[in-house]
Amino acid sequence: MRVVVVGVCASGKTTLVNRLRKLGIEAYNVAQEHSGIKKLWQKRQPDILVMLDATLDTIRRRRSVPWGEERLAVQRERLRDARANADLFIPTDNLTKEEVAQLVLSHIRRQQQCQQSPSQT
Repeated sequence: MRVVVVGVCASGKTTLVNRLRKLGIEAYNVAQEHSGIKKLWQKRQPDILVMLDATLDTIRRRRSVPWGEERLAVQRERLRDARANADLFIPTDNLTKEEVAQLVLSHIRRQQQCQQSPSQT
């Protein structure tokens, strides 16, 4: 199962992808927030698309950024298509990196169970 992770800067994309990879999951971070190509995330052909978000206050606690709300709004606009197509949207402000990973892992398990269970027609 291929997991693609998008999100605003400092929302936890790299941390999540590294965690998933350590668990043997094919995971990729797509820097959609920096691209004008609206469907850049699709190039990785995800089975699951995860979008992470964070407020500017949280971003500034995590990383020193010289920009403000205007730049964050631009990033969210660039992520609009990804958010509309995301299987999982996670605001990471009040979550630990372990909690974010557990939400994604739970979603992956549910997806795998759905694929394995016989169709009821």
